[in-house]
Amino acid sequence: TPEALRVAIGARRLLRLGFAVVNPLPDAEHRLYALLAATYGNSAHSRYNALIRRLVSFERAVECARP
Repeated sequence: TPEALRVAIGARRLLRLGFAVVNPLPDAEHRLYALLAATYGNSAHSRYNALIRRLVSFERAVECARP
């Protein structure tokens, strides 16, 4: 799923932040883009970027919330 692939993309940082990420999927960036391209065609690039921005935003929010 796009969600599982996003977790795999952010696995290193999420692990550092204390989240349990077990066996992140390999080549997640390319797999996510391919999945989006198959579903959304020419809109895949903007959708990919939006999903990555949301991941980074979540990671930053967790970092800011920690003492």
